[in-house]
Amino acid sequence: MNKTKVEDMLIEMISPKVKEIEERFSKGEGLSNEDVNTLLLKSQFNHINHLDQKLGEVTKDVASLKLEFANLRADVKSDVASLKIEMASMKTEIQTAINKNMQWSIGLIAFIVTALKVVDMIWK
Repeated sequence: MNKTKVEDMLIEMISPKVKEIEERFSKGEGLSNEDVNTLLLKSQFNHINHLDQKLGEVTKDVASLKLEFANLRADVKSDVASLKIEMASMKTEIQTAINKNMQWSIGLIAFIVTALKVVDMIWK
């Protein structure tokens, strides 16, 4: 647990008093309002330190999530770029197939027209 110098100083200041209160309480003596307030203060310091620790953990988790998100975003961009390249390639392949099909169709139509013209010329 990382504590600041101020936190260390404050805990050091109340630690002797806390030990004294714990000794008196273990002997069966009652606690004064000041004793209760000192114990509450120690409890609050512990609580704040615990919250600081949890905040540190959450901060690390958020940083980790940011890194994961950045990596995911880079992956998505890479995947989109790959898809664009694949789509361009597919577009080229489809265009080539359409062009070949059109050439064959026009050639076949020209052949049929020529063949019919030859047959027509022969029968006349």
